[in-house]
Amino acid sequence: MINIESWKTRFKKILSLDSHPRHIAAGFAVGVFISFTPFFGLHTPLAIAAAFIFRLNKLTCITGAWVNTPFTVIPALGLSYKIGRVLRGRPATEITFRSLEWASLKKYATSLILGSSVLGFVLAIAGYFICYWLIVRFRKRDEALEELTREMEETGEELEE
Repeated sequence: MINIESWKTRFKKILSLDSHPRHIAAGFAVGVFISFTPFFGLHTPLAIAAAFIFRLNKLTCITGAWVNTPFTVIPALGLSYKIGRVLRGRPATEITFRSLEWASLKKYATSLILGSSVLGFVLAIAGYFICYWLIVRFRKRDEALEELTREMEETGEELEE
């Protein structure tokens, strides 16, 4: 069973990280992009690698990589495939596969990678703005966090840790 209180606590930790809201949101957005790639089983390692390479917030990057859940992966794959087919100038046909293993998806690779890149990019942008808005809104409730955010905005803190 899902422990709602545990998730609320984790969510509050992310929103109150001692980092610029744009930095936190950027890490989340990159993770969201990664979560829509068809490289199942590699999302977390890819998020960790991206966080190190691009000097992003590791916690939010990994959290973003978990956005595409087992409940949403099949519809996301189907939509990605159709987007990829349309962008390649082909009819948007249905995708049929037996498993989420790469061997089963390999014959659809070009359309899947193209479509998941577009879908992931659009959702990453949306995720960035939603995450940024949530952080700023959450921090306004706490005087110390609001002051920290205000100081970061005034000084123009770079997106580095």
